Amino acid sequence: MAKKKPGNSAAAKAAKKVKAAQKVERTTKKKVGKQKKAEDEDSDDDLEGILEKLRVEWEEAHKVTEELADGPPSRRANATLTACPTGNNLWCIGGEFFSEDGKAYFYSDVYRYSPEKDEWRRFVSPTCPGPRSAHAVAASPAGGGKLFLFGGEFSSLHQNSFHHYRDFWAFDIQSHTWDRIDTKIRPSARSGHRMAIWKHYIVLFGGFYDPGITTRYLNDLWLFDLQEYKWRQIEFRETELRPSPRSGFSFLPTPEGIVLHGGYCKEYTKGKRPVGVMLEDTWFLKLTLNTTDSVNTKSSSDPLVVKWERRKRPSTAYAPALRSGCTMTLWAAKNTGILFGGVTDEDTGEETLESVFWNDLNGYQIAGKGKWVSMTLKRPKNKGKSGGKKKNQVPVYKPEDHGSDDDEDMENTTTQQPPVVEVDPDDPQLTTPLPRYNAMLAVLRNTLYIYGGIFEKGKKEYTLDDFYSIQLDKLERYTCLKESGIVIADDDDESSEDDEEEDEDEDDTDEEEDEGNQDHMEQEEQENPPVLADEAELEQGDPELELTVDEQADLRLKATAFMGVSKERSPEELLSTPLPGETLAMFYARSRAFWAQKAHASTENQGKQLRRDGFTLAEDTYKTYKPILKEVEKILAEAGLDEEEMRQRAAGGGVRAEQSRNRR
Repeated sequence: MAKKKPGNSAAAKAAKKVKAAQKVERTTKKKVGKQKKAEDEDSDDDLEGILEKLRVEWEEAHKVTEELADGPPSRRANATLTACPTGNNLWCIGGEFFSEDGKAYFYSDVYRYSPEKDEWRRFVSPTCPGPRSAHAVAASPAGGGKLFLFGGEFSSLHQNSFHHYRDFWAFDIQSHTWDRIDTKIRPSARSGHRMAIWKHYIVLFGGFYDPGITTRYLNDLWLFDLQEYKWRQIEFRETELRPSPRSGFSFLPTPEGIVLHGGYCKEYTKGKRPVGVMLEDTWFLKLTLNTTDSVNTKSSSDPLVVKWERRKRPSTAYAPALRSGCTMTLWAAKNTGILFGGVTDEDTGEETLESVFWNDLNGYQIAGKGKWVSMTLKRPKNKGKSGGKKKNQVPVYKPEDHGSDDDEDMENTTTQQPPVVEVDPDDPQLTTPLPRYNAMLAVLRNTLYIYGGIFEKGKKEYTLDDFYSIQLDKLERYTCLKESGIVIADDDDESSEDDEEEDEDEDDTDEEEDEGNQDHMEQEEQENPPVLADEAELEQGDPELELTVDEQADLRLKATAFMGVSKERSPEELLSTPLPGETLAMFYARSRAFWAQKAHASTENQGKQLRRDGFTLAEDTYKTYKPILKEVEKILAEAGLDEEEMRQRAAGGGVRAEQSRNRR
């Protein structure tokens, strides 16, 4: 038997090893493939998990809390009241309230009123517009109904800083959720503007921008295409007619375009205080879809023709008295704008502003060239009497003028009695709401709803929270749906408060005169401190001091902060802080006693040396504030204020306390 060769045995073993290695490789590849497949399946599972996580987060962010409210929204002004485009409901959004202690509160909540149930519901969602007032809302029935909101304003609690929004939101009426619409091109930040829906466009006009120094009014026109979801501004040539800048006007849509009426603005003249202007002009924004050669027209051409036309009213035609603080709402069934209330301000002098508040109802018939009509309540017919030609006239009682110096008149007023007037409890005039301005109006079918507004008496401003309705097709009487719990001071209370203030002023004047006489005597006995010489040196400044761009920006921020905290300063801080436009001599003259006390507390010097020490403290303080004051003066000069107005604004936070911030 032959033996196997050693070489053959080694080759067989090598072949087996190769075969085994290949088997191991195949097995490894197979395992790797299965593992990769499993990983791919896990990856798909993770993607679904990510999507599920995003869905849960979105639902959490858009989760809506609905609650039944006890009644209408809390006291607030400059909110929006909008008729639902798809149902018989009202929507109230946002608003502001200024408390008696001067604090500002802004709201972001959404309320819905259902007339059939006389029920208010409140909707809250984590995703919603920020707190604001003086914004604009336009309603569209498309997509189940949406409310589009743009702009508005917000301020800090003590009104030290102001912010105007330029965000754009859509509220879905069916799901009660908010979605923010972000576009690269959009209108600038503003408040007091108006929006209206025409066809598939949202039309926005005007408003104001007020960072807290001066108010800049706008008259630009913007369109938002609801099909393309894009904003664009409509440009006009200088020679083309268009409304002047304004806010707080009426903006009513019609099939052919939009009617604009009235509004308010302020005129700024350098060296003079700003003057409020009530507007009563009427304009028609004619809108025409460009359908000519639509097939061959390039996409870049304008699909819409826009033109402003001014509506002239005959001098003999009726019109409501000139006023502001009143925005018409549309009575669609009669193609009529409805106007209620308002305020007429008469500028009688530098420090006085006489105001007349209205509670009359007027209508503006939009068709044709437009026509105003007075919508007075109908008097009920006398049921127990036959129809005669003569009507009982109710005498009008006017209170006597008890301020006369004529003794004879005084005697007559004590003997003459006013005629007794019988009050008819069924008189519809007794149901008329209190006069007011900035009331919120909305019409559902043939019923007008009036919520809140502002009323002023004396120096006090009252934000109302009452709620009324009236059937416009009948005009029989107003129905009070919710009375106001606000107590408005009587004339006697106002006059007594004024008398107390006058007495205090007289006492202060006497004290100031006594102090002035004493200071004058001391001034004659002692030498005056070198105020004017040092002041001249301060005015020359440091020629080597040159600010960099960053230092200048930092200085501007400090100046803005300085202006903001002026309202929060204590009397001591106001006395010891120089004001914009104030020289060192003026600063030391009004705060001399304060610095003398400060100096005496630290040095215990007296007489001439004490006054010199006090002046040194005042001078050091003035030098510290001087760069900031110069920057503040630049800011206020840009706003058109003179030196006296600068000092008034810095000391008290406003040039004219009589002018409400709601007059914008």
